[in-house]
Amino acid sequence: GLARRNQRTFRPKKSAPARDKGMKLKRHIDATLGSGNLREVVRLPVGEDLNEWLAVNTVDFFNQVSLLYGTLMEFCTPATCPTMSAGPKYEYRWADGVKIKRPIEVSAPKYVEYLMDWIEAQLDEESIFPQKLGAPFPPNFRDVAKTIFKRLFRVYAHIYHSHFQMILKLQEEAHLNTCFKHFVLFTSEFQLIDRAELAPLSELIEPIWRGH
Repeated sequence: GLARRNQRTFRPKKSAPARDKGMKLKRHIDATLGSGNLREVVRLPVGEDLNEWLAVNTVDFFNQVSLLYGTLMEFCTPATCPTMSAGPKYEYRWADGVKIKRPIEVSAPKYVEYLMDWIEAQLDEESIFPQKLGAPFPPNFRDVAKTIFKRLFRVYAHIYHSHFQMILKLQEEAHLNTCFKHFVLFTSEFQLIDRAELAPLSELIEPIWRGH
């Protein structure tokens, strides 16, 4: 129902792992973001652990996408967006391999809800995103991170293709573009998303890669 949807407009912000390390890296991101040079922002800080860096950034990007989509929720409905599409050529179906094994077609808001719930469950899973200082990351951590980023990208793809006019109306274009540029540079720095997956927004992505 509607009431439930509106309560969900903004998910409670996930905080970075409570470990000192996580907080230090989070401060590093916030400090370098201020410099405006996103290529610098995404680089692994010297002497830091790659998994720690991926983990802190995963939480950050999850929060960014959650907030961006939250501003559009009242305009992204089963009526306006009956499928999770990114333009006429791309449509996403949902499966998580556990609860829903065979991909199902759902409306965009339902898809995003499934997707964000799924990511949140990963972030809350101690064996995947360890909270305790020095606790090891699982051997497949990078694969989990790749799946999370691949799915977050789909929210950006849907926003740009289906809701860009509303983004302009809400005067959120600059903010959206900056968040997306940061996302693209980070995922390309660590090769987290296969090129084929990026096709729906290739026209936006190529210039970012070229540095324009």
